[in-house]
Amino acid sequence: QVQLVESGGGLVQAGGSLRLSCAASGRILSSYAMGWFRQAPGKEREFVAAISWSGGSTSYADSVKGRFTISRDNAKNTVNLQMKSLKPEDTAVYYCGRDRTPAVHVTSGSYDYWGQGTQVTVSS
Repeated sequence: QVQLVESGGGLVQAGGSLRLSCAASGRILSSYAMGWFRQAPGKEREFVAAISWSGGSTSYADSVKGRFTISRDNAKNTVNLQMKSLKPEDTAVYYCGRDRTPAVHVTSGSYDYWGQGTQVTVSS
């Protein structure tokens, strides 16, 4: 069993930065790709960023490209999302997920474990 716990969310002004972390317990994450998704009120969960098992491959949604950076530390079993130049439209609950495979995927159906989410609110 895998448990994922996100942290680092909060309230920030537009243009500010936040760093989200996802810590895993149970089975190690190093053999699997990891991803971040987000869900705003009244909207479907959408892909934000993903990273392969080794960290050698990443993928980003067009809306966050150049502003967000995903990284991982397999020794610590953690995945991070550095968010800069935040916009009000980035407001959402952010979820960390574990992919079923070592490769990057952008669809939520490829992920089998999820954290409980952390709220990010960006004020204008």
